Amino acid sequence: MSSPSFDDRDGFIWSNGQLSPWRDVHPHVLSHGLHYGSSVFEGVRAYEGEIFKLNEHTERLFDGTKTLGMEIPYTVAEINQACIDVLAANDITDGYLRPVAWRGSEMMAISAQDTKIHVAIAAWPWPQYFSPESRMQGISLKTAEWRRPPPTSAPVFAKAAGLYMICTMSKHAAEAEGYQDSLMLDWRGQVAECTGANIFFVFDGVIHTPTPDCFLDGITRRTAMDLARARGYKIVERAIMPEEIKDAEEIFITGTAVEVTPISKIDDMTFKVQDITRNLMNDYDSLVRQHAMAAE
Repeated sequence: MSSPSFDDRDGFIWSNGQLSPWRDVHPHVLSHGLHYGSSVFEGVRAYEGEIFKLNEHTERLFDGTKTLGMEIPYTVAEINQACIDVLAANDITDGYLRPVAWRGSEMMAISAQDTKIHVAIAAWPWPQYFSPESRMQGISLKTAEWRRPPPTSAPVFAKAAGLYMICTMSKHAAEAEGYQDSLMLDWRGQVAECTGANIFFVFDGVIHTPTPDCFLDGITRRTAMDLARARGYKIVERAIMPEEIKDAEEIFITGTAVEVTPISKIDDMTFKVQDITRNLMNDYDSLVRQHAMAAE
């Protein structure tokens, strides 16, 4: 049985300062954000009723809207509280929150100085992004045809909606060939990330990860790196070329949605799920649960 459409659910969404019935929240079809991509969003996780690293996510939302020239008409504290209120109103224990800000319909042109900045926050139950079996055995990636743009051509450090168009196209192409996600290179041909997650490689027992100079330096990425250092693992941030991938001993990805997930296949190359990846998966799972327990 399929899940209900995201516009046809019971519950509440925080929209422009108040909780409203889920089905009553609609942007206008002529919203600037729909036509011109002037929208920024966040993905946030809740574990056992507590939101993990909420303030960091909210601050990133504000940083992203500032990059796009949008001023959110609320404070960071107000958005944080709204996220907490949405979680409680929908009685969610383990779930996902989606704060989003976009330009409204007051102007329909490239110029958008007079548009209203709308903000909404939705939340829904979402225990895991990939199935438990896939997460333990590792997922498969197909190298995408589309590439991450240079920082001089797009607001690459903002979680801006328009940047995800090539991600959707790449993920669809990978899934059509039986893969679960795409590996994206950057405009130089260097390894960048997946469609919604950062990527790590283990070479000779050392963790290597691409330098985030044209893509999002993920909050979960930084958390995983902290956990790795706490275990004494060495981490190297550098340019990684596709031809190096075959020599990796382990590969894993990180993200709010995917958490820490191993990779078992990239194109025609296969990899084993080994100790470093398993340790970081367990450490991350323990950290988010400890955070929830500490907040009680």
